[in-house]
Amino acid sequence: MKDQTGLQRGLSARHIRFMALGSAIGTGLFYGSASAIQMAGPAVLLAYLIAGAAVYMVMRALGEMAVHNPVSGSFGHYASSYLGPLAGFVTGWTYAFEMIIVGLADVTAFGIYMGFWFPEVPRWIWVLSLVFFLGGLNLCSVKVFGELEFWLSLLKVGAIVAMILAGLGIMVYGFGIADTGAATGIHNLWEHGGFMPNGISGLIASFAVVVFAFGGIEIIGITAGEAKDPQRVLPKAINAVPVRILLFYVLTLFVLMAIFPWPQIGSKGSPFVQIFDSLGISSAATILNIVVISAAVSAINSDIFGAGRMLYGMARQGQAPAGFAKVSRHGVPWMTVVVMGVALLIGVLLNYLIPENVFLLIASIATFATVWVWLMILLAQVGMRRSMSADEIAALKFPVPLWPAAPAAAIAFMLFIFGVLGYFPDTQAALGVGAVWILLLVAAYWLWVRPKYQGVPSAVANLAD
Repeated sequence: MKDQTGLQRGLSARHIRFMALGSAIGTGLFYGSASAIQMAGPAVLLAYLIAGAAVYMVMRALGEMAVHNPVSGSFGHYASSYLGPLAGFVTGWTYAFEMIIVGLADVTAFGIYMGFWFPEVPRWIWVLSLVFFLGGLNLCSVKVFGELEFWLSLLKVGAIVAMILAGLGIMVYGFGIADTGAATGIHNLWEHGGFMPNGISGLIASFAVVVFAFGGIEIIGITAGEAKDPQRVLPKAINAVPVRILLFYVLTLFVLMAIFPWPQIGSKGSPFVQIFDSLGISSAATILNIVVISAAVSAINSDIFGAGRMLYGMARQGQAPAGFAKVSRHGVPWMTVVVMGVALLIGVLLNYLIPENVFLLIASIATFATVWVWLMILLAQVGMRRSMSADEIAALKFPVPLWPAAPAAAIAFMLFIFGVLGYFPDTQAALGVGAVWILLLVAAYWLWVRPKYQGVPSAVANLAD
């Protein structure tokens, strides 16, 4: 079945539910969490709770708009409708930029992961193969994409659950840590310098990594244009966000830091390897490699899907090249898939050029783009509310809770994160790159997009005022 835009509504409740589950599980959790722990110590749990609450408000704001008006282009379309086409143009292209940056990091990571098993094979071969494979897959019907995401997300969720159960087993049976003889237990959360060993500044610094870990969860809103029953499916997926945050991040890191003194976490690679090593599982690294490969493939697959659908929606509004709106016989915007594939091929070159210490910079740039998109979602929802009558607001099927205090607090948090990026030296470059990117987009809009609206007596043109 196709909607009025030509896209196929082929994503079932099962697909979207597991896309929502898997969207918050990736490099940010498997590896980035160790960096956040080293910055904040056990207090990183507070960072995940605070950021998680803000993310939930973003998703509720997006859900309110998506259930009210499920369209392709999602938050790019909403920003254009309620904040003006300039905001929509900048938001849509910034989201695509975010997906490309994260995708480049993930394709490079995939090449590194495959090198664990095949060290003699050049990394670029794996990157090239994966880009062609996922590009071809995304040219199939959206149902094929949904199925792949379902199984990859199931594998990631299974790994998280296994780690939590393994960690609880270590705690319950009182195993010691083999190399230090240190006892396990929740006392590890305050015995090694206190609960907040690096002070409030350490906690604040960790937000850059913590927010990066949540990036991508907004893809739930993009599925609205291809969901079979968006008004029923989206609220269920979004309302599960708090549980996912508590389970996959807070509980996981709580167990991890109860087993190991926090200064040791990440000292031997991924925290997941440390858990399985403590159980005496000799193939811990192999198990983790399978999981992180699935996480990388899932993330890249979602990046291609999300950026492609965003650019498709923007093309239909005249904010991207018209070719991006072309749809194949399978209901897929094939040109956007091709363009994303070409962009990811840059990852082949980056495998020769990127030093390992660039991860924090890439994560910070992605954090800037993510927070910008989230801020625009929140502001667009405010704009939608201001444009509606009291009766229309009362008729909303999935209204934001605690209006207007909760959305206002979430907006303040997003501005706070921009301040964090600008305050700490390691992330200042990312804020600079983000600011230059926004300025370039504003210039591009005034030079090439706005002239299209001049003298055009249409509803879209009127938005430019």
